[in-house]
Amino acid sequence: MADSAFFTTLNHEGLLAVRGVDAGKFLQGQLTCNLNYLNDTTASLGGRCNVKGRLLSSFRIVSQGDGYLLAMAAELLEAQLADLKKYAVFSKATLGDESAAWVRFGLSQGDDLLGSLDLTLPPAAESVARAGDLLAIRLGDGRAELWAPAGQAAGLSERLAAALPEGSLNDWLLAQIRAGVGQVFGSTREQFIPQMINLQAVGGVSFKKGCYTGQEIVARMQYLGRLKRRLYRLALDGGELPAPGDELFSPVHGSSVGEVVLAARAETGIELLAVLQDDAAADNRVRLGEADSRPLQRLDLPYTLDSDREIQR
Repeated sequence: MADSAFFTTLNHEGLLAVRGVDAGKFLQGQLTCNLNYLNDTTASLGGRCNVKGRLLSSFRIVSQGDGYLLAMAAELLEAQLADLKKYAVFSKATLGDESAAWVRFGLSQGDDLLGSLDLTLPPAAESVARAGDLLAIRLGDGRAELWAPAGQAAGLSERLAAALPEGSLNDWLLAQIRAGVGQVFGSTREQFIPQMINLQAVGGVSFKKGCYTGQEIVARMQYLGRLKRRLYRLALDGGELPAPGDELFSPVHGSSVGEVVLAARAETGIELLAVLQDDAAADNRVRLGEADSRPLQRLDLPYTLDSDREIQR
């Protein structure tokens, strides 16, 4: 169903809010994305790193009211709030968990429905449309997210159900995997630098914005380093669904060669994103778990990596 029309509630993520006159300035020194690109009509993917350039979280960020909302894996939100508050004490910015204040829906082939809500969404990735308290965000593969105050959840659910079949969160995550968009979860926190999950390839890293925590490591890898572990899209024939952080193995290596980033059930079998050592991926004998004899099959990502293009942002 991932490639057909459907809607689903995005209840796997929470919303971290940063508000106040210094919200933008504060976040600019914390995040990989450039907030100067954000406005009423543009959102962005992004990440937040530790001093070693390892991702503490990844998210989609959008401006709202007097600040910004960051949608990230729900299990990351509490730790991110506590950590960010330590750095915000000297800024005129307030931080909070606004997950309960909003409802978010994922829409596949839902542009007609959005139009009926006066949300005419441009085709460009990360475009934003607004109508009253509603906002819609275009994803890179053509899908869209619809955000609304929680009080409108019931009415919107009825309207969506009248226009689109209801899908599952698995359908939504499968589409995300096919779009090649990696994500950090609690079990993979501090495991990846942004380039390992191709965050720079989907507009989530700016190499011209200046300093932020971990920036030196991230920039050095882009300009001078050789990345030995990167994101791959893979398929597996059935079995138990792997979880983020599950290790991958190869018979020619004596230890783990990678970790699962995100997995979902497909029409036949399982599809997943994983960070793998390049040499293990080239050998093409990667297994899920040491005892599993079934090899994972490599699938194409929908984009190519182009460092010249990536550093323009």
